[in-house]
Amino acid sequence: MLSTDTDTQEFVHPRLGQEVTAIGGHYVFGKEIRWPFQGREILYFVGYAVLDSTCCGVGGCAYVLVAGFIRKWKYKKNDNDCPVSQIELIQARLDQQQIRNSIQKKEMVYQVTFN
Repeated sequence: MLSTDTDTQEFVHPRLGQEVTAIGGHYVFGKEIRWPFQGREILYFVGYAVLDSTCCGVGGCAYVLVAGFIRKWKYKKNDNDCPVSQIELIQARLDQQQIRNSIQKKEMVYQVTFN
């Protein structure tokens, strides 16, 4: 992600279904969602992580990454041919809490993080 100012960022869309190796296992984003919220549109991703190469055992979880409010939708591609959108960060705590509660109910996940 490349910063354009303090409130907006260029957000590189992850490839859905592509396993990404991490230090303790791997993660995958399975869904990309555009979702209305108070007259605007939010971009979020549903994924899962599997911890299978740690010394502490095996585990996993489903989660959501909220990229932010969509400003420009997939307006260009990066060098790896991935779409890039301009996103406004969601910084207001009240908005984050309302969004988190709604997404937790909709997606049946506990962990909802904000970009």
